[in-house]
Amino acid sequence: MNRDAFDHTVRAAAAVLGDEEILVIGSQALHASVPHPLPPEAERSVEVDVVPFRDADHTRADLIDGSIGEASMFHESFGYYAQGVSESTAVLPVGWRDRLVRYESPATNGVVAWCLEVHDLWLSKAAALREKDIDFCSALLDRTLVRVDTLLERLEDMDLPPERRDRVRALVDRSAAGA
Repeated sequence: MNRDAFDHTVRAAAAVLGDEEILVIGSQALHASVPHPLPPEAERSVEVDVVPFRDADHTRADLIDGSIGEASMFHESFGYYAQGVSESTAVLPVGWRDRLVRYESPATNGVVAWCLEVHDLWLSKAAALREKDIDFCSALLDRTLVRVDTLLERLEDMDLPPERRDRVRALVDRSAAGA
């Protein structure tokens, strides 16, 4: 997803919610932290994972899905969409809220997207351990968009089972070694 599509989706999600701020936790959060162009592995995604604020019962996330989500008219018209999710969708390092990156552009029309900081994003994707996430993580390491020492430091405080933590650590080590 390019920046124009990201800006459009951020603007549309905020309009659906009637909010001026949203939280973005998926791969497209990278738009706030990395200068363009993004790595191709990051631009492949056609969805923006949006966590609505004040959504304990997930009705606002459902509103996003029903209005501008996958298979919606928005998706059919533009080829990309927003997915309403909750904070519990991602496993995140301790302190991630304090590191959110503010994103706003002239094309978001005053809407602010609070996006995961790049190391927190990397760790959440690595913890998912899906093939596409491993490609994403490897691309960020290959382009030195994340620091290995920061990843390893934050990994230690993540709420992960030991086996999964070991797999994430192995991904960091393997990617850092260029394997």
